[in-house]
Amino acid sequence: MSLTTWYLETTDPRSLRPAREPRGDVRFVRVGVPSPAFNRFLYERVGGAWQWTDRLAWTERDWSAWTARPGLETWVLYLDGAPAGYTELEAQDGGAVEIVYFGLLPGFLGRGLGGRMLTLALERAWDLPDRLAGREPTRRVWLHTCSLDGEHALSNYRARGLSVYRTTREQVDTSTKGRVAPGPRSA
Repeated sequence: MSLTTWYLETTDPRSLRPAREPRGDVRFVRVGVPSPAFNRFLYERVGGAWQWTDRLAWTERDWSAWTARPGLETWVLYLDGAPAGYTELEAQDGGAVEIVYFGLLPGFLGRGLGGRMLTLALERAWDLPDRLAGREPTRRVWLHTCSLDGEHALSNYRARGLSVYRTTREQVDTSTKGRVAPGPRSA
């Protein structure tokens, strides 16, 4: 099948167009202690519907190394106490922050949570250096999405003020042959 990938960015925090507040007790909480099992759970539950497969073969050691990296933050959106979505922010050289993963768990789509979570994620990306000693100020926040992601993903990113700066197209095999089943692996 043909896969289109859009790369989006923002270079000015003032370009953020906040989403409306959804109903319920919504909280956006940073995971303060690296938790490889929790990150894996979030990755699998959010990404399962969107064919996120690049990390399925990771071992416990891989997950531990990823979540303990300086400059990486995991943020979880909670709705009435239940995890509803998550994002990973990664500080990069040159004042860039990548929104590495972003998405909602099954059952939380269509409630206005995606726009609110992206608003909060972008705010946290812009102030990430405040939480990391010695980091240069954020100059650019970027991410990518593709045609396998949710039908509203690209429009949500654009609605919050991100602009497409690159588009790629490629042919990919989306069959399940050769994929690694979810579940922890030993090192």
